[in-house]
Amino acid sequence: MTLTIWTYDWVPQGPRGHVRDLRLRWACEEAGLPYQVRSVRFEDRTSPDHLSRQPFAQVPALQDGDITLFESGACLLHLADKSEALMPREAQGRADTLQWVMAALNSVEMVSVPWWFIGLSKPQENPLEGWLNARLGRLDAVLATRDHLAADRFTVADLLMADILRVKKLHAALGPYPALQAYAVRVLARPAFAKALQDQLDHFAAADAARAN
Repeated sequence: MTLTIWTYDWVPQGPRGHVRDLRLRWACEEAGLPYQVRSVRFEDRTSPDHLSRQPFAQVPALQDGDITLFESGACLLHLADKSEALMPREAQGRADTLQWVMAALNSVEMVSVPWWFIGLSKPQENPLEGWLNARLGRLDAVLATRDHLAADRFTVADLLMADILRVKKLHAALGPYPALQAYAVRVLARPAFAKALQDQLDHFAAADAARAN
């Protein structure tokens, strides 16, 4: 059965390449899962129809037959349950993958997103700088001893962590953390990521053309 990934039909230039439907596209590409992409008009993101899929008027949402999910982390774990390419089936490998998915969302992204947002106002000192550096330092120490976060191979945890780390300002802050920097480069060099990224950029470029007509 073909999966359906819901995203916006259009977004401004700034977030292109970072809208989180990319995480689901990437996972499907890695696992060879058939999928289609459907769009909700950006202007209709608070419509009852879209809110029934995503109550916060965001994207992505995922449909798998009669199952509908929102939040990229939940969607990724659902996809990981469908393919061993994304998460091992043996108990410890699965547990390791799950804990690192949660760590990416709750211990890294939860700090990096507000750090980035505060930085937009260019304060003399970002109050979250120390907190972020502590998290990055600990993650760097982990990746100094291994190539991947879980199960000694690529998993959905690496996909999610690398997508978080590739945000331009955060990626630029990885200089003091060589193991973490090398890890991000290595994971983002995967062909499935390149395809997912280009497909998202093409999706929004097509919307520009349609709106111009």
